[in-house]
Amino acid sequence: MTDLLLIGGATDAMLERLSEKFTVHKLNDQTDPSAWLAENGAKIEYVATNGHDGVKPDYMAALPNLKMISCYGVGYDAIDTSVALERSIMVTHTPNVLNAEVASTAVLLMLACYRNFLADEAHARSGRWETEGNAPLSLSADGRTVGILGLGRIGQAIADKLAAFDATVVYHSRTQKDVALKYYDDLTEMASDVDVLICITPGGPSTNKIVNREVLNALGPDGVLINVSRGSVVDEAELISALQEGRLGKAGLDVFEKEPHIPEALRQLDNVVLLPHVGSGTVETRAAMGALTVDNLLQHLESGSVISPVPECAGM
Repeated sequence: MTDLLLIGGATDAMLERLSEKFTVHKLNDQTDPSAWLAENGAKIEYVATNGHDGVKPDYMAALPNLKMISCYGVGYDAIDTSVALERSIMVTHTPNVLNAEVASTAVLLMLACYRNFLADEAHARSGRWETEGNAPLSLSADGRTVGILGLGRIGQAIADKLAAFDATVVYHSRTQKDVALKYYDDLTEMASDVDVLICITPGGPSTNKIVNREVLNALGPDGVLINVSRGSVVDEAELISALQEGRLGKAGLDVFEKEPHIPEALRQLDNVVLLPHVGSGTVETRAAMGALTVDNLLQHLESGSVISPVPECAGM
């Protein structure tokens, strides 16, 4: 059978399907991955990985006969697609199947920030409601002006869900879209005009720390930042200082610069809601992502075509 390298984990359902057509080698089981690749890399034709682990440059270099990389996740910035294109290596990901779930997480974080969910839940659980009285009033999440950074498929799903909260949605992206929403070609200007900034742009060099001190200051002491994209999109040190100094009101974060590490300074703040990168983390959505990851591999093995190539590989 054809040899496949698995980087990171996979569900039992994925492994069962993969094992029917591939000899699966689990890189995480190797005590010295580099040594294993030096000895066995030439026989690997397929890789299954995820958006966090990707494929390290030295790993890819050790796979001279690689034909395809299938990424479990919509983000693939941990895979060097420029090298893949040079070597005619197909790269796929799992868009669309997680749009609704990530959008729900973005809205959940926005609601948690405005309605003081963490503080109110703690007030009720601790018994302070009975002994100290009512919790302080929160702010309404309804009728807000929300700026979306990156109006792709998930960004549009977020905009659709925000309609239920009577939100005015505007957006900033690299290019203007054919949608009935106000477009800003300057992110800082948009930040100054909105109550909430939701980040759902892809990671990578072009968006690294795009939400910087200037953008955070423009969002202001009453502003709310939500990040469900990549930790690299926000300058984490500047975010921490803005939250500490009151230059930014609140933040809801599902992603961080050096996951799974979350800075102690962030964890100590009471004006931030933290999630462990669970934007798509439901049983149903992760099953759909796993199925598409495997479907791409099996289809390429059979016919050389794929279902969901990353944009850079769409013309291959």
